Amino acid sequence: MNETILTIFVLIGTVPAAISGAMLGIKKEMDMFGVAVLGLATGVGGGAIRDILLGITPPMMFRDPIFAFTAIGTAMLTFLRVVHKEFTRHPAVYDMMMLLTDSVGIGVFTVVGVQTAYAQEQDYSLFLIVFVGTLTGVGGGVLRDLLANRVPYILAKHHLYATACIVGAVVCALLWDVVGDLWAMITGTVIVFLIRVLAAHYRWSLPKAKE
Repeated sequence: MNETILTIFVLIGTVPAAISGAMLGIKKEMDMFGVAVLGLATGVGGGAIRDILLGITPPMMFRDPIFAFTAIGTAMLTFLRVVHKEFTRHPAVYDMMMLLTDSVGIGVFTVVGVQTAYAQEQDYSLFLIVFVGTLTGVGGGVLRDLLANRVPYILAKHHLYATACIVGAVVCALLWDVVGDLWAMITGTVIVFLIRVLAAHYRWSLPKAKE
């Protein structure tokens, strides 16, 4: 894949992810530094974990700091009172915005994880590729929640979250050699986004154990 297209793809995921991290920091009444850290962790955290798992050192966030700078810049913009007050003026609008931005972020990060795995080694098993894609998708959110002293969203919420990333990663990986990397990534992103949004709207959830 063309490096410029890949960079744009990652930036598309970084911005909404950083917004979700920054908004949680603001909700937790953190100062500017705390908000920046949460935005950074959410924006590039999943990719850093992915790179370490695949043996890519130093991680991409250090080799090409545009992604880290974008995450921090987005968090600082969100920190501005006029901006985050507008986000939270109407709770229903805020919840919808967070759902949409988070869904876009995890969708993009999931397929970028798949792309990174393929770029490293074509002979990886489907399990590893899907695992790496899912980890990239949810890793930043897990770091965000842990830093904010909150039970990770993927463990506490009933809506499909990691499951959406798994399905999107599987679809992306299976289509990779059929339609090409770009269309496989676009399709995988759309799949993750649709599952997340539909699950939230219709209250879909996985079965829970009964006592």
